[in-house]
Amino acid sequence: MGKDLWMWILFLVLVLTLLALDLGVLHKERREISIKESLVLSAGYIMIALIFGAWVWWSMGKVSGINYLTGYFVEKSLSMDNIFVISLIFSYFGIPRLYQHRVLFWGILGVIVLRAIMIGVGATLVERFEWILFIFGGFLVLTGIKMLFSADHDPDMADNAFLKFLRNRIAVTDRLHGEKFFVTEKNPVNGKAARLATPLFLALIMVEGADIVFAVDSIPAIFAITTDTYIVYTSNIFAILGLRALYFALAAMVSRFIYLKYALSAVLIFIGGKIFWSHFVGKVDPLVSLAVTLVLLAGGVVVSLLKTKPVEAGP
Repeated sequence: MGKDLWMWILFLVLVLTLLALDLGVLHKERREISIKESLVLSAGYIMIALIFGAWVWWSMGKVSGINYLTGYFVEKSLSMDNIFVISLIFSYFGIPRLYQHRVLFWGILGVIVLRAIMIGVGATLVERFEWILFIFGGFLVLTGIKMLFSADHDPDMADNAFLKFLRNRIAVTDRLHGEKFFVTEKNPVNGKAARLATPLFLALIMVEGADIVFAVDSIPAIFAITTDTYIVYTSNIFAILGLRALYFALAAMVSRFIYLKYALSAVLIFIGGKIFWSHFVGKVDPLVSLAVTLVLLAGGVVVSLLKTKPVEAGP
């Protein structure tokens, strides 16, 4: 995996500790997460991610540190789009805030495993076929262009092909049963009991599916920044760990970040184009990559906040 075993163990212990603290201590009792708590938790996750980045910088060198930070900020920004889709999923299934945390927690656990598999496959492909980086670069440029022209179009959950596929193959109840993913109900016709999934389980599967779709963008993006598997995986996971905490603060005002997608499209085009520039012209300084990424993303956030107004609460 490119690094000593103890470095991987250190990272995994830190991740498991954060998850245990989150579920076993901070959210042991079922309750809604307030915006204030969400912001505090998110700030805590960001601080831990940055401290880990400082450790990477100190122990592995300046280039590794900068690449970690660049990958973290790119993944964190791409997760903003993920937050918007998750919000649509919860709204479509009518999942109250009280139950959303459970879906997001189990969703994060699934993401940690899925990202490990996808990054492992990506690292193997890059190691054996270095030219695949050009495919990643071209894909990122095309994705950025597509995002640029579709930034004002919202996905339609009712016409989602994956959701239709699930409904045709999984027996689902019509209503929620608290935090349960599955329930046993009697058939009113024949009186036989049947194990049925709840809308909460469908929401979980849709959240996992959405992450796989976003991983198709984010994983080539991070490999375009660095091929160090340790940097790729740790920056991805730290960005995703904070996604659940950040969701409850941003879900209510995600519509204000309407220009962030344009900034993200520019970032993807820049990162994808950097692969070709580095090969045919000369290697781009990692510090320049980090600076350009931060300027573009910060610009998207600032312009969005200046051009939009917060929604006023009703009487």
